[in-house]
Amino acid sequence: MLDMMSFAAMVMPAAALTFPDVSPALLSIDLGFLGLGQFHLRWYALGYMAGIGLAWWYATAMVKRPALFGGTSPLTKDQLDDIMFWIIVGIILGGRFGYVLFYMVPYQFDVIANDPLTIFKIWDGGMAFHGGILGVTIALCLFAYLKKVSLYSIGDIAGVVAPIGIGLVRLANFVNAELYGRHTDAPVGMVFPEGYVPGSTPPAYNWATGEWVYSGLETARHPSQIYESVLEGWVPLIILSILIWRFGALKRPGLVAGLFLLMYATGRTIVENFRMPDSFVDGLPDWITMGQLLSIPMWIGGIWLVWNAFKKPAAKAD
Repeated sequence: MLDMMSFAAMVMPAAALTFPDVSPALLSIDLGFLGLGQFHLRWYALGYMAGIGLAWWYATAMVKRPALFGGTSPLTKDQLDDIMFWIIVGIILGGRFGYVLFYMVPYQFDVIANDPLTIFKIWDGGMAFHGGILGVTIALCLFAYLKKVSLYSIGDIAGVVAPIGIGLVRLANFVNAELYGRHTDAPVGMVFPEGYVPGSTPPAYNWATGEWVYSGLETARHPSQIYESVLEGWVPLIILSILIWRFGALKRPGLVAGLFLLMYATGRTIVENFRMPDSFVDGLPDWITMGQLLSIPMWIGGIWLVWNAFKKPAAKAD
């Protein structure tokens, strides 16, 4: 008798790419002797951790070079260390409450009504990037006001380092076999596991057996997580870095932040045509998705920031 994996292999298109057999966790530690069960160091969490760590390293490299900003760095080393804490809080609170506000309240309010504490259960999944951006923006505004530093300049620093975390977390989404794309017959199509294990995160992974579960009905899909990693993460990082280190973009406060918003909105708008929309989101016209809708404020904000950055001459070192 064929097992589910063998059956899935029989129904997969011959040209489809195979999903890599990678565990969602780098390692698992049994903490049963402490009454805590298994601890899984997940790639998703590592994506956030590595993204924040590399962002701090890159931001430090820029702050140490006042010439990049026209002669004076907008932050001291101690202020940079402080602002990273504010940004982390903004990412977590904004990402989670953004998901609750944009997705759960309109489409899954019954879940909140049955268990209000669901709002705080980040470990069950549910982080919205647009909410994270809003949370970080609020954190930067508060920090700039309290510490009397340039909001535009710290926004520029955040704009060039943010793509690092975005690129890494999207790769983690790929490893988790989540946020995959629409069905396709193209050579880039990949067959993702779409089985269901009750109570598991990700839902298609069986932690007890260490195996991905296939329903047997899978078809090839766009690996849209990879598209997002490239278009929302690595392409903006490369372009913005060239503009900063070669063309002095940081000398026009707000320019890099505005370009980041525009590039992210562009990448997200493109990829939404390949990414599978959330099944519970309804009521939107066929020509727009929730991700594209939430990117509209980024277009508006990005255009304004770029326009404002060119109103005055670029800063020059004394």
